Amino acid sequence: MTVTIPLVLLLAAGLLALLRFRALGGGAAVVAVLFGFYLSSTDANGTINGLVSAITSAIPNLGS
Repeated sequence: MTVTIPLVLLLAAGLLALLRFRALGGGAAVVAVLFGFYLSSTDANGTINGLVSAITSAIPNLGS
């Protein structure tokens, strides 16, 4: 999947923005990161990657 690094950076920026605007506390951010880390090692990994791939390939077609 070619959008992995930019998507990770986008999600990290979103998490940092939530921390900056105090919509999310530091402890909750750690839990969110750990949840994502452990979720990626489960059987849901393939399903999540397929869903993200489908969404990212559909985004360019939304304008047409």
